[in-house]
Order: sequence, then structure tokens, then C-alpha cells
Amino acid sequence: MSDEHHRSPGQELPKCPTGIQGLDEITGGGFPRGRPTLICGAAGCGKTLMAMEFLLHGAMRYDEPGVFVTFEETAAELAQNVRSLGYDLAALEAAKSVAVDYVRVERSEIEEMDGYDLEGLFIRLDLAINSVGAKRVVLDTIETLFGGFMNQSILRAELRRLFRWLKDKGVTAVITGERGDGSLTRQGLEEYVSDCVIMLDHRVTDQVSTRRLRIVKYRGTAHGTNEYPFLIDEDGISVLPVTSLGLTHDASDERVPTGIAALDEMLAGGYYRGSTVLVSGTAGSGKTSVSAHLALAACERGERCLYFAFEESERQFLRNMRSIGIDLEPYIDQGLLEFHASRPLLQGLELHLVRMHKLVRDARPAVVIVDPVSNFVSTASAEEVTVMLTRLIDYLKTNAITVMMTNLTSGSDAQEQTKVNISSIVDTWLLLRDTELNGERNRVMYILKSRGMAHSNQLREFLITGNGVDLVDAYVGSGGVLTGSARLSQEAREEAERLANRQNVERRLREIDRKRRSLEAHIAGLRSEFEDEEKDLKQLIEEERNRAGTVAEGGASIGLRRGGGARRRPASGQGAAKT
Repeated sequence: MSDEHHRSPGQELPKCPTGIQGLDEITGGGFPRGRPTLICGAAGCGKTLMAMEFLLHGAMRYDEPGVFVTFEETAAELAQNVRSLGYDLAALEAAKSVAVDYVRVERSEIEEMDGYDLEGLFIRLDLAINSVGAKRVVLDTIETLFGGFMNQSILRAELRRLFRWLKDKGVTAVITGERGDGSLTRQGLEEYVSDCVIMLDHRVTDQVSTRRLRIVKYRGTAHGTNEYPFLIDEDGISVLPVTSLGLTHDASDERVPTGIAALDEMLAGGYYRGSTVLVSGTAGSGKTSVSAHLALAACERGERCLYFAFEESERQFLRNMRSIGIDLEPYIDQGLLEFHASRPLLQGLELHLVRMHKLVRDARPAVVIVDPVSNFVSTASAEEVTVMLTRLIDYLKTNAITVMMTNLTSGSDAQEQTKVNISSIVDTWLLLRDTELNGERNRVMYILKSRGMAHSNQLREFLITGNGVDLVDAYVGSGGVLTGSARLSQEAREEAERLANRQNVERRLREIDRKRRSLEAHIAGLRSEFEDEEKDLKQLIEEERNRAGTVAEGGASIGLRRGGGARRRPASGQGAAKT
């Protein structure tokens, strides 16, 4: 409302909570307390159910008894209708928490006169309100009450008097009304005298039905003005605000294991908790196998996982995952894994989003998997799917839930883009790519981006084995990336070359060793020959010395024999002695 910023503090309009999920959020707390609220719309849009939930939640959750005045359905019919939602209307009536009053109005019995008024209705309302001490009142539907009026002046006067009477009683009233031609209601006056007007719409586009809610006006307070999709299921009404939740969520430093050891190494520990992970690839590239590993890892840690499948049934998914060694059925039995499978065409985008929000609120998972998001393009335009997925991601991030989304790409598509245009808002993007070489098809994986963490930039060969997914180093050589049998052949050739080189080295070593031994033997022979010659020489010298000694001794013996004695030599300088 435009005067929101002109009110002084403490003048906020008192609100009466409806207890309807999402509706209290967009109304800023509920309907205006002590004032009438009009819920209008065509037949089958959910007016009676919304009014009844407002009344029952007041009695059961907020200790505010209520009165339901019906002009179309009997109390027994109403009790049967709400029993399908898990409410026991008869028990609430017995406990004096709710009073139901069926007022039968026959159009033919209404007589127009100047003095006609609604005094009889006021008396019945006052009696019902006093019987339970009601704080909330529902009138369903008002057209039945005024259907026989032809005098517009009387009709307008009585409508104004009814709304004023309800205000004077101090009750929070909800009045339902049928949609009119060119106006919100058939009479065209209710929307002007009501303090809050909510319009419900049930439309069908491309054979897909969608329920929407819009707050047309809300006096005295700010409120959401967009159209909001809402869902009616076994738990009643759930309303989803479609406005942006803002970028105010926390960012955790905690790592969540991927379930694949090699991928944890590539991501330096795993995904960040509360982050958004996108896995893209062509059909059969292994996207679902990667998501199954994340689900298994979460369940093994004792965390709850919510799995939304839009291609396979639960039994087919479980069977297929068992073929690669992943058995998730025990965790479904334990309640840790909750599996929801449906076709995207089952309902509109908004209802899918409302349903997913509701299931997330009920299950409170740590991990959510959506497999695949690309299938939503079959139900709406890519722009609408982008908006829907952005709202889902914002909601999950706000609740610190780790989400993995798979995206199917076709062979003609650019690998590094998605039809749903969410690649810019995801935190981690894994790309699975097929390679064809030597007549076979193999897979590789690489991390296109992962915000806030150091990660590998290598291509890894992606193997789906009987024990799950495994990543091995891809061969990168002059011929590019090789996988499968081409890689094995190249590795075999390289191994053969390494073996030949090793054998050549060993042969050369043996040759060198032989030459060394030959050289050492030759050296030993020369040394032996040298030593023999040296020995002979020494012996020859010794023999020569021996011969010289023998000759000297022999000469001395001869001299003695000749001279009879030793002959003295003359002294130096003296003449020889004369004989």
C-alpha cells in the first residue's frame, strides 16, 4: 500500500494468521483482524476450502473458535469434504471450537419490499458466535444470500449493513463470492466494502491447469501484489510466493563429499554445503549415476535426501543403480531417501514448484536432487523454466540445502551452455562429454567451474563399473585425448617401447660387462707376464751376483797356491821391492 511509509511506529494493522502456508507470508501476517476479507473467484478455484482452512486453523492452532455459515452445502457435506484433508469437523463442533450453520435460501421465497432486511441472519449469526465465543466467521457464498434481490439500492444497503455489523462484532470475517462479469464479484460492491480482497483463479494453458492467487487490495498494510501459484492437495492449500527471495543466504565452508573419491580429489574435498551443482551431458553420459552417488553418500552420513525424478520411475531407478553397485532401497525403507517421480506435463511449472517447496518443508532434507531440469522445457518456454528454477535454487540456498540438478544436452548443442540458462547461478558445473574414436564411444568428465575453491582443470576418463563410477587419468598426447581401447592401445605401444628400451639397455650393460671382464682378464695376463719377467730378471741378477762371488773366491785360491802366501801390495809412491 502506498501509505506504508507514512504510518508511525506501533500503528501496524493487527493481523489474524490464516495458518495457510505461504499466504501469511505474502499478506504480512494474515487477514486484517476484526475486519472483513473477501475471497472471490470462479467456481472450483478453491474459495470454500481457503475459508474453511482459515476457520479450522484458527480453532486448532490459534485458540480462536469460529462460525461457518453456509448457504449452499449442508453441515454433513462440509464435514465430508474436510475429512479428506484430515479434519474432523464433527469433533470440533462437539468441542465447541467450531459452529456450522446451514442457512437454506430459496430465491423464490425472497420477497422484495422496502422494509426487507437481514435481521434474521444477524440473529442467527449472533447466536452462533455466542455459542462458541467465535473470533472468526465465514460466510459462504454471499451470492446465494442476495441472489433474489432485484433492487440494487436495497442490495447495496444490506451489503454495507452486513459488513458493518461484522466489524461491530469485532470478528475476523471471510466472505466468499463468485466472479462477476467485468467486476470481481457479481454484485460489484463487495470488493469496495471489504478491507482485504483476494482473487483466486483457475486457468488452463496448453492443456495444463494452474491455480493462482492475487491480493487485489489490503487496506492499512503493505502486501504482495504479484500473482502467486497455489496448490490444493491432501494437506490443503499451499501458496508459493514467486517474488525473489534475495541474495542474503549464508555461505558455508563445510564440504559435502560427492560419493566419488576421485571427484572429491578434483574438487579438493567435495561440494560446499548449501551450494548448487549442475551436471550436464548427453543421453547415457552418466548424469544420473553421479547424482545417485551423491544421494548414497548423504544417506550413509545419516542425512535425508529428496530425489525428484522426471524421467524414470522409482523402481526403474533403483534397479538401474543396483547394476552399478549402488543399492538405495534400504535407505528408502529407513526414510532417509524420499523419491518422487512424475512427468513434467503432469502439472504446470508453478504447481511443480509449489509441490517441491511443500515436500522440502515436510522432509527437511540436507540434499535435493532434480533429475533432469531440462525436461521442464517441454511444458513451458526456456525463460519461464529459468525463472522457476531460479526461485527453487534461491529457496534451497536460503535453507542451506545442497542441490544437484542434471541437464540433458543433445549432440548438436554447445556443450558449455544449457537450454534452461541456469549455468550462471550454479556454484559447481560438471560436464560429461562423449568421445568417439576407433569405432567406440567413451566418456570424459571435467569441472567447468566451481566457485570459491581450487579445483582440477584436467579431463578425466569417466568409467561406470560394477562398483560405481570411477575416474581415471585420461591420456593426453600429441594426438589429443585418448580413451577406451585407443588409450589401451597407446599405453600398450608405450609399454612395448619402454620394454624394448629396457632390453636394449640390459643388452648394452651385458656387453660392457663382458668387455670389462675381457679387459680385466687381459690386464691380469699382462700383469702375470710382467711379474714372471720381473721374477726371471731378479733371478738372473741373483745368479750373476753369485757367479761374480764364485770367480773372486777362485782367484784368491790360485794366488795362494802360487805364492805360498798372500802378497802385499806396495804402498802408494814406493817402488817395488827388488828381488
